[in-house]
Amino acid sequence: MRSLFVRLLTSSAVVAVCSITATAWLAASSTSGAIQREQGQTLASDAQINNSLLGYASRHPNWSGVAATVRDLAARNSRRIALTTENGTLIADSAVAGTQLPARVSAVVDPLAVDVSLVPGAARDRIDPRAVGPFLLSGRDRARLTKAANTYAACAGRTGQSVQVTVSNTGRPVVTTTNREASKEASQEPRPVPVVIGPCDATSFSTPTRTEKAALKQLNLLVSRCLKGKSAEKGSVGLDFTWVSKEKQPAGAEPDQTISSCIVSARKEQLDSYVAPAAYLYIGSPTEGTAQRIPLPSIAGAALLVLVLTVGVSVMAARHLVKPVNALTHATRRMRDGDGSARVAVRTTREISELATAFNEMSEHLQRMEEQRKAMVSDVSHELRTPLSNLRGWLEAAQDGVAELDPALIASLVEEILLLQHIVDDLQELALADAGKLRLHVEPVDLGDLLDQVTTAHRGRAEAAGLTLTTAIIDDPSLTADPVRLRQAIGNLVTNSLRYTPRGGHITLGARQEGNQVVIEVTDTGIGIRAEDLPHVFDRFWRAEKSRNRRTGGSGLGLAIVRNLAEAHGGTATVTSVPGVRTTFTLRLPS
Repeated sequence: MRSLFVRLLTSSAVVAVCSITATAWLAASSTSGAIQREQGQTLASDAQINNSLLGYASRHPNWSGVAATVRDLAARNSRRIALTTENGTLIADSAVAGTQLPARVSAVVDPLAVDVSLVPGAARDRIDPRAVGPFLLSGRDRARLTKAANTYAACAGRTGQSVQVTVSNTGRPVVTTTNREASKEASQEPRPVPVVIGPCDATSFSTPTRTEKAALKQLNLLVSRCLKGKSAEKGSVGLDFTWVSKEKQPAGAEPDQTISSCIVSARKEQLDSYVAPAAYLYIGSPTEGTAQRIPLPSIAGAALLVLVLTVGVSVMAARHLVKPVNALTHATRRMRDGDGSARVAVRTTREISELATAFNEMSEHLQRMEEQRKAMVSDVSHELRTPLSNLRGWLEAAQDGVAELDPALIASLVEEILLLQHIVDDLQELALADAGKLRLHVEPVDLGDLLDQVTTAHRGRAEAAGLTLTTAIIDDPSLTADPVRLRQAIGNLVTNSLRYTPRGGHITLGARQEGNQVVIEVTDTGIGIRAEDLPHVFDRFWRAEKSRNRRTGGSGLGLAIVRNLAEAHGGTATVTSVPGVRTTFTLRLPS
């Protein structure tokens, strides 16, 4: 197995080689990538400029006023824009007069022959939809038709239909349904709604105006002239520029190619005098940075220098990292061999130092746990040995006829058995808590009643010991908890206070609300706990009095059970003490 040093060195070298290769590849491909991105941006800009000029040409019979539009487009796109006639005469130019035109024509601006490469989705006839010529309505007609369309839409809305009013390029309002079927049939140019025979009449806005009738008459004459000798089918062109045949046709049938071709040529002939003539569009390329090629020997030299520096730094870093790792490995092996004092003294990078600190804390914790385990085994043995020895002695004495099993002796033996049962029950409860199997049956708890129950249960012992036992509840706090377990925890605290409070002392059970927590306190005026002993109060079998005399202390499990019950409720158990003055045990539980 390779060492960490070799693996770090190899990894660093591989990373360096990959980095150098990637850098060289990026340097070689960055220019082409930038060019591709700029080409995409240029195409989008060209399409936008072409579309704006097509819009101008569609509504103006010539280019005489286009100079301002050209300058505005050039400023917005940071491009040079120039227009010339088909014979090369300059129409408008955003550049200074006399500047040579770009070498290549970018597009031909012709509203009657749209460049489909710059206008994807253009109509099949290649006529810009904004070129309407004689079909453009006057302001008066627009206002009248719009008012009629809105009246129809309001009427249709009252009858349950869903309609919307839009305006076509001619200025004519178009009323269309907005249901799914209508959306599927919608074309590029919305079709007027048909005349409705009923409460809502669309004839007031769907009938062609005088202007439109004249334009349609002119268009149909041009179509008839084109069709003469080519097609005998009778029909006419409608406002939507589609052929309406007077002969019976299958549903959805398209007009033949001759008729379609004649409609397109007639429209172009009709619109020719209303739109600007075709013009050549010149668009200058945006300023491009000149990519500088780095000579190959320079690249190779830089790559070699980077590789050498990387390897050198990697060697030093690897040695610096491996040294504390080896120290950790050695300490771990010592711990495995039973040396609980194994520690690591490392002063290096933050991460390694934190790892060493964590290891030392783990080692100390394991050593402490081992000491507690040994002490617990000794304590359990001691706690069980005394009552078992008493039971054995008295039973053997009774067996030998030395002692008589009178009621007093039997009561004493039962007391010893109850003591054993109490120790076993406490140990089992702690084991359940450690395994996460301590079950709680939570319900709303009246703390006043619960504290009164605990006080009543311990009042006899308190009076016998000459102690005063009182309760103090503030604002009647509300709590949801397991009343049996909570009574057990508070009872253990009171029992502890009764054991260590001298005659004439006071024990107070209190409860109050603090935010979203309920605080329960058991305060006594007993002998107190020294500051160095406070961190161990809730440890199992821990007692300040080391002789483990039953008269001066219990089994050492009561407070450990209190902490486990508090944590099972999602709370905490803490203690503060001033020796000889006051000791306060506090339970903080979520309300």
